[in-house]
Amino acid sequence: MAKVKISVGRVALHVDLLDTPTAEAILAAVPFDSRATTWPGEVYFQAPVRAPLEQNALEVVQSGEIVFRSEGESIIIGYGPTPCSEGAEIRLAARANLWGRTTDDLTALSAVEAGDLVRVEAFDPV
Repeated sequence: MAKVKISVGRVALHVDLLDTPTAEAILAAVPFDSRATTWPGEVYFQAPVRAPLEQNALEVVQSGEIVFRSEGESIIIGYGPTPCSEGAEIRLAARANLWGRTTDDLTALSAVEAGDLVRVEAFDPV
């Protein structure tokens, strides 16, 4: 299974790629750098990827699910309730393509600041 590493500021996440067209597009684009943007409950950043909205796109994600928003070409990492959430759910502002999962702890993402460097690269856990 292919993996990527997403480093945001001091946080590093190891992401298992799913078998989706969006995951293939992201893997083809690595390595790349971006800058973090924050919204309560999520960190997102631009990616040099174009992918149409997939049929199974999600508006509510589970902790550890990594998605790509076609509008704005952004990778989104939800880690807690957002202003759109009902209760404790992680609700995005718009539907997005699920392309990866991580089991890493996401709580440290709350310390990420807008403008922090983001690096996405292939990861080979040898």
